[in-house]
Amino acid sequence: MPAPDLRINGERLKTPDINDTCQYLGYWGTRNGDMSATRKIVREKARVVRDLIKSHPLTPELSAELFAQKGIGTFQFSAALIEYSQSELEGLQKIWAQAYQNAWHVPWSTTNSLYTFPTEEGGHAWPLPSGVLIQALLQHVDQCMRHEDVVKKIMIAQLAHTLTEWLCNSFTDLIDEMELLD
Repeated sequence: MPAPDLRINGERLKTPDINDTCQYLGYWGTRNGDMSATRKIVREKARVVRDLIKSHPLTPELSAELFAQKGIGTFQFSAALIEYSQSELEGLQKIWAQAYQNAWHVPWSTTNSLYTFPTEEGGHAWPLPSGVLIQALLQHVDQCMRHEDVVKKIMIAQLAHTLTEWLCNSFTDLIDEMELLD
């Protein structure tokens, strides 16, 4: 199928190839729905911020906050709408752990539990990709359910399908089932 002849003020607009990456509403992808460019940008921004705070004059708390805003924030923006594989989430978790270790000036060989355990257990309770993903998905579902419209009907139908698929009687049962998988 030939590209359409689109013009503005007589000037022909370039029509990108279906496999060319472009940015639209903050997400990077191709016209055929391949969003791997967004996932690559999320990883790269996390790496850049991780390396930025390696030799910094900031306190460990400020360094960790900088990483949370720049490194984690990029992932959080795309988490609900872009599909991430388990290996991609594990790769992000490794980068995030290294960033926390850089912030606190400890070697990368130090155990991650110091940063991920709850504060009641002596840890710093910094977020993990899986937790950020779950939070982003729940916020997305909440936004979809706010208005009486087609989106809400689709969400309710999908929830009913998921409950049936996982042999659950309620949303609470489904959450309990999810916790067993973790």
